[in-house]
Order: sequence, then C-alpha cells, then structure tokens
Amino acid sequence: MRVIVVGGGIGGLALGAGLRRQGFEVVVLDRDTDVAATGGYHITLDGRAQSALRDLVEPDIVRRLLASSSALRMRERDALWDKGGRLLGHGPELGGSDSVDIDRITLRTLLAEAASDALRLGCEVTGVGYDRSGAPRVLFADRAPMPADLVVGADGTHSLIARHLAGGPTNSPAGIIGFSGRTLLRDLGPAERQRLRPRSGLAIGPRGAALYIGFLDPVGNAALEAPELRMSVTTEPTYIWGAMFTESAATESLRALRDVELRAALLDRFRARGWAEHTLEIIARADPHTMAAFRFNAASTRAADLAPWPAGRITALGDAVHATPPTAGMGAGAAIRDAASLVAHLRDAASGATTLTAAVGQFEADMRTRGSEVLTLAMKTVRWILATDTTLGAAATAVSTPILAAAARLRRQ
Repeated sequence: MRVIVVGGGIGGLALGAGLRRQGFEVVVLDRDTDVAATGGYHITLDGRAQSALRDLVEPDIVRRLLASSSALRMRERDALWDKGGRLLGHGPELGGSDSVDIDRITLRTLLAEAASDALRLGCEVTGVGYDRSGAPRVLFADRAPMPADLVVGADGTHSLIARHLAGGPTNSPAGIIGFSGRTLLRDLGPAERQRLRPRSGLAIGPRGAALYIGFLDPVGNAALEAPELRMSVTTEPTYIWGAMFTESAATESLRALRDVELRAALLDRFRARGWAEHTLEIIARADPHTMAAFRFNAASTRAADLAPWPAGRITALGDAVHATPPTAGMGAGAAIRDAASLVAHLRDAASGATTLTAAVGQFEADMRTRGSEVLTLAMKTVRWILATDTTLGAAATAVSTPILAAAARLRRQ
C-alpha cells in the first residue's frame, strides 16, 4: 500500500512517521523548504495526544519531546482577569495534569526526523484526482502526477484536498482576528511579574477584546529532566501571548502591519477600549519581530458536518477537516490523534482484516466525533469573546468551562 500525505504540518508529519514505522510505503509532500520555517509558537499536548505519539514514533523521539516540553503540572493554576488586571477567578489545579506545552518548531523538527526520508520538501501540490483505473493521484505544476493507493490531505485550514472532497470550503472565519507574540519574563517589570506569575491566563474586556497569556518554560519546568536531550527553541521563562479582537474592517487593517507598527497599533486598540496600562506591558515589552496576525477559522461543531463525503481512497485529517481556533489548545493534539487512528485502521486493511475503503470509513467516523469534541470546547471561548462586543452579561450565561464559569459568577456579584 502506497500512501501520499499532502502537507507536512504536525498532523501530516505524525502520520508519515507512524506509517513509516509500521512499514508502509509513504511520502509526505510539503511546499516548505525548511521545517523550522513555521508559524505559531507553542502547542499543548494532553495525555491522549502523547499516547498517540507513542504509537507513531520511536521512544527516543518521545523522550526528546518531553525533555523539550514545559509540564503544566509545574505551573500555578490558570487565571482570569478583567481589563484592569483584577483577578476574577482560577482554573482547576494542575498538579495532576499530564499535559505539556512545546514549541511548534521543536515538535515539527522532531516529527520530521521521525518521518525521515518519507518527507519531501519544496513540493507544491496543485490538485488531486484519479487515473483511468480509478486509483488516486496527486498533481503538480512542475512534474508528472504521483500515483498512490491512498491520498491523505493534511494541508491545513485551506486544504486543497478537503475542498476537492467536499466540493467547497470545510470551514469559515470564526469572527476573530488574532495577533501573537513573545515576551521574556525578565523583560517585564517586578509588578507584572508578580501579577502574571508562572501560569497562563486570559483577560477579557468589553467590545470584543481579549488577551491570552501562556507561560512556557521548557528548561525550568521540563516535563522530563534530561538536559542532554533538550532541543527547545524557548530557553528561558517566556510568555507566549495572543491578542484577540472581533473581526471588522478596522481590525483587518492591522493585519498588514509589521514589527513596531503592529505593536503600537495593538496597544492603541486596547487603550481605546479602556484597558489598564499595566495590563498591556506584556505587549509593550514584546520582541516586535516575533509578532504576527492570523484569522480564526472554524469548522462546524456538529460531527455530521465534518468530512461530508463518502469514504474512499482520498481522505483528510486535522485542520483540513475540523479547523479549530486555538482557544482550547487542542487542535494540534487532535491532528496527532487523527494520525494514530488512521495508522491503526490502515494496519487492519493491510492485514486483510478489512478493505481499504472500510478502514477509511471507520477512521473518518472516529475523526468526526473527535473533531466535534475539540471544536465545541474551542468555540465556547470564541462565542464568549464575540458576545462581549455587545454585553459581558449575556455572554457569561453561556459559559461552562471552569475558568470562565468562575469569571461569570464574579462578574454578576
């Protein structure tokens, strides 16, 4: 069985590594020429995602991943603040958490190593289809088509493969524009260091504005104390933050800005909404060269709407099917779990226990359930932020996650 994976992001590389480890003939195609040239900053992997990775890659890769990760169990409880920096509530205790945070570049580099010679960089796919015998093939602008027994689209939110299967887009804008950056703990003043502390948190304000602040320390809070295996990009306590605004023409115009201009514009936008100056220090002291803008896209939260095509010899996974806003920290983990599920089902097909089409069908059924779960969690926070564009009180009634429920109760007091 020959499998072609279109897309060398987290899900595609995880799938390629897992198939290669199981002896499948697999090729992972990606248009990037350098796996370290990737957007995003850090990824959260819960216990399920880590278990899936153990099925997909060699133990040495897992050990190096954990040695390069920041353990949530070593952080303080998450916090929720208002625009003035007033503490509204806490998330659950993290002492028993098995989740870790890892730099996206580090994770992608490790998965590319696991995929090894299956990965082919600098290959831009222009289409997918079938030959005269009904076998799928991948099309390119500059080379002959590549045939396969199975083609898997792991090409992200704007997936060419999923669009081909669905006959149109598989997701749409969620109504929020995000702006991300990095700020070293040592660059903050003593007061903000004390307020933010070694924890992650979310600040919510009126008129559709929010600021997520994630704490990452793969050295001091290493999930596995093995310095000789460490390869994290982040080497000291760092806050990875994300500013969020409801989408509008004014917000859209910020996406064209870069570096210090973008930083200044973000600060002005928060100030115009009445945010306290000290709460904006995390942005004011950020490295402007790390800042970037991105649109939140989301697929339907209904499982029945995901992968809306009959099972066959072309399929897709990850954000290509269930594009998930980053507000739940579960999108990459879900893509890894998709990959492990597909490998398991393809093993059944390879052994003769089922047909290839039936194996793909079962994988897609599992993926619909998984995708609906993570999307439902992510969209709760998105909808709350959107609702604050008019009133905080109305939004609070829909909140059910522990940290936001605590905030809702305090806001009503």
